[in-house]
Amino acid sequence: MIDSLENPTDTEVAAAAALAGAEVVRARYGRLHSRIDNGSGDFATDAGLAAEEAILGVIRAARPGDAVHGEEGGRRGAVGAEREWLVDPLCGTLNYVVGSQLVAVYVALRNGPAAVTDPFSGEVFLTDGETARVRRGTSGDERRLAPTADTRLVDVNLDPPFPGAPGFRAVDLLAHPGFVENFRPRVVSTSLAPAWVAAGRRAAYVTDGDLSGSVHFAAGIALCRAAGCVVTGVDGRPVGRGGRGLVVAPDARTHELLMSMIGGPPGSD
Repeated sequence: MIDSLENPTDTEVAAAAALAGAEVVRARYGRLHSRIDNGSGDFATDAGLAAEEAILGVIRAARPGDAVHGEEGGRRGAVGAEREWLVDPLCGTLNYVVGSQLVAVYVALRNGPAAVTDPFSGEVFLTDGETARVRRGTSGDERRLAPTADTRLVDVNLDPPFPGAPGFRAVDLLAHPGFVENFRPRVVSTSLAPAWVAAGRRAAYVTDGDLSGSVHFAAGIALCRAAGCVVTGVDGRPVGRGGRGLVVAPDARTHELLMSMIGGPPGSD
């Protein structure tokens, strides 16, 4: 697809790269996959490695002078490169190897355009850094994303480790009376969920952890910001160095409501 474009924009490069990775993920779905242990219960698969290589191929062809930081291969490219792409070729690896299709592929230019692809729905959520939209199928039809809290569904990452405990534990949020009164929990175990917040399919997304150098969330955060969502850490500080975790909500009211419950014990006001 990228080969047919004479001077592709960074947004088009991100989308084409994410789609290339998604094609590999989809083609290898349902097979017996080899596992590469990354420690602490985390692992990569042959599918993730192959998807990352497909993504790298697109970026290298379109932007040969840029560096790439991949989830599986680390940082590659010129040491002094001014631009860096952040790549997660298969988010939701455990889902994938047990036969669940709740996975995603992410490609983001640091502080720039980004794309989040659902390999099985065929949707591509993309942003040029100013607007956020979704593209479905091969027709190229796009529509602007419109975040809303109407679904009342909040996706919460319950995967260990839990670095914020005991100050913040996601399970405490789910047990909070205010949460029960206002929301309903969902757990998909992939950071495809932030894209769903931007699209109005989720009322919020909450996760703990240090996201300062994470390739897992760069594309989703860029998408949510461009869609007009409120994006902070679980401590209310900006996401990034010195911040902690991630809270994404479609509007200030929903964000404030969640923040009033985070860190408080079950039963607190």
